[in-house]
Amino acid sequence: MPPLTYPGVGRRIAYQRRLARMTQQQLADASGASLGAVRKIERGERNLSEGMLDAFADAIGVDPARLRYDAEPTRTPVHAALPALSAAIATYDLPDEGPVRPLGELRAAVNEASHWRLAAQYTRIARNLPDLLTELARAYHSAPGGERNQLAALLVRAYRSADAVAYKFGAHDLSARLVDLMRWAAPDAEDSLLAASVAYVRTETFFAARAHAAGLRALEHALDAAPAPNEAVRIAARGALHMRAAVIAGRANNPSIAQIHLDEARALADGLPEAVYYGTAFGPDSVRIHAVSVAVSMGQDQVARALDVAREWKPPAELPAERRSGFYIELGRAQLWAGQAEQAFESLKVARRIAPQHTREHPWVREDAATLRRLKRADSESLSNFAEWCAAS
Repeated sequence: MPPLTYPGVGRRIAYQRRLARMTQQQLADASGASLGAVRKIERGERNLSEGMLDAFADAIGVDPARLRYDAEPTRTPVHAALPALSAAIATYDLPDEGPVRPLGELRAAVNEASHWRLAAQYTRIARNLPDLLTELARAYHSAPGGERNQLAALLVRAYRSADAVAYKFGAHDLSARLVDLMRWAAPDAEDSLLAASVAYVRTETFFAARAHAAGLRALEHALDAAPAPNEAVRIAARGALHMRAAVIAGRANNPSIAQIHLDEARALADGLPEAVYYGTAFGPDSVRIHAVSVAVSMGQDQVARALDVAREWKPPAELPAERRSGFYIELGRAQLWAGQAEQAFESLKVARRIAPQHTREHPWVREDAATLRRLKRADSESLSNFAEWCAAS
């Protein structure tokens, strides 16, 4: 790939890296470049490839166009890719003819997309999933009977990765369509645990519509249909549904039901190793994070509960980046409500270091950064830079 020669690209990389509070070493580690290469690029002594520029942008959590040109971009690559994603699912039942890779290669591609989702690498998902979804639909509709169930399961997992992008970037109608396609494909997979994971994801549509009571009923139906928790993956599937039910019950202002589901999740997680089961992280650490989420969901009256959890524990680095950053975003909101403005800003900065794209697109981050700027309770230059980065109004 030929090197890029955009004037001033090194200067812009250095500026955006500093806005993200990253050192040159951290940028090198996150992008896969050497420290020496980062230094030379920032000084303008070395050109870089398109792939390296994209890697820098992903690591910093900005649109690559912001590194190419001085003009502020109006759309991120993810937003630009949403029409292609919508077009790919529009023909889910009548895909165009074309090549289809062997099942093993398709599985590897879906596994990679799932990894990107958990790591909050949304640009990579947006760029790769439209073609992958089209190819999977093509494979599914032409598959012999023995492979059809496996391809249905791969479709569900791929739709879930695509949905993460649509939901996080505010395309809630597209997200709802992807959830419907997950529900369409799941029965053909003939896997009750996969069906439970779809019910977990479906809750997003209720969050988006603020239909919390209906979402709670849907999760309770899913719990009734879930298989008996007699092995680790089944325990995790049921526990994840209880975690989700606890959060949505909190948002429905039903603290007693929220506590029941949280207690059930905690009991199921006891003795179970923290891991990703059927695409969802579950275990004692995930339950602690959801305890904070439940407290924040119930509003300022419950802020002390969130702070109590965070005072004694922090999420380990082994947890998926999306989940860890979510913890610090919600902790930041609790700290802001408690009048701890400086601590709230520190939590938001930690969330950004863990998962820049997830943090930047989270509506609470924009709201809370704007509130902190109005309060003028943190370092004004750093806070202004952060607010600019996340487009806080």
